[in-house]
Amino acid sequence: MRDDAPIAEMMEIAVSTASLRERAQGLVQELDRWVPVDAAWLALTDPGSTAYARVASTGLDPSTLDYLDRPAVALEIELAGLNRNQQPVSMTELPVTVEELATWAECLIPAGFRDALAVPLFERSGLQVGILSLLSSDREPPPRAVRDRLGQLSPLMAEALSPTRSLLATARLVQGATAGIVLLQDDQTRRLPGLENHALLTADSPVVAIARATLLTGQVYRSFMWPTPDRRRATGHARLTVLAATELPPFVLGAVLVTPDAGVRGLTPRELEVLGLLVEGCSNQQIARRLSVAPRTVAAHVEHLLEKLRTPTRTLAAVRAEREGCYVPPPPA
Repeated sequence: MRDDAPIAEMMEIAVSTASLRERAQGLVQELDRWVPVDAAWLALTDPGSTAYARVASTGLDPSTLDYLDRPAVALEIELAGLNRNQQPVSMTELPVTVEELATWAECLIPAGFRDALAVPLFERSGLQVGILSLLSSDREPPPRAVRDRLGQLSPLMAEALSPTRSLLATARLVQGATAGIVLLQDDQTRRLPGLENHALLTADSPVVAIARATLLTGQVYRSFMWPTPDRRRATGHARLTVLAATELPPFVLGAVLVTPDAGVRGLTPRELEVLGLLVEGCSNQQIARRLSVAPRTVAAHVEHLLEKLRTPTRTLAAVRAEREGCYVPPPPA
């Protein structure tokens, strides 16, 4: 069999539509055919807290897995320098001794393991995705050929397990979306590869704050409008779509996508604002205070938007607006 066979077979798993955990387990099991080891542990990292979340393993009993899931393991990975972008390293090459790592002294050595080949997984963008550790009961360090093969396969594994890659597949279902970002738990964002940047998706944008609040309340989907002034000082509206990350580690909240030049059903910018406050459940008097206009002005706006949406009541108008994403929500406090 050709030397590139493992890469081709693992690539097939990497680009599959299976869930992240299914892809991770498939990659580890496939890797076991080409890199002989006794056990494997694959975990994703939280870039904000340096914690690790296991997504796949082989050859490890439940008690060992429970130990490896402890937060202290992340600190030992940092102590050993395994959170830096580098080629696979064995235990004998670490800047610390086994005695300094409780995970080895208290767990892995009693479980029968004597050496490991570890490789941090980094995206091409430079973001660390996770870490892969291959454990062996043999005291001899792994041969160079094994290290080289693992070094060839690790970038593929990183791209396959990237949270941005998983969300990108979902983002492609949103028709017309041209820009998008991933929202992380620690207030950080990452641009979705293959999509453009957009002025509405900056870290301090009210749109990002609204999307983050949406995901933190447990909603899995939301669509709404937001004004986008153009070069002629006219005001158009873009559609924002918020998608929760339902199968990813908890540090990934979800994604927010921008679809430019979205249709507004003939509603004016002010009517879209009024409709957003109707969706919030505000009365005419509350809307008047929020927009600093007279209550009779609000009543006129409500009458006009009911006619344009062809709904007999404000309640039905709010339901339709929320379902179709045809409203501008109030900015976060």
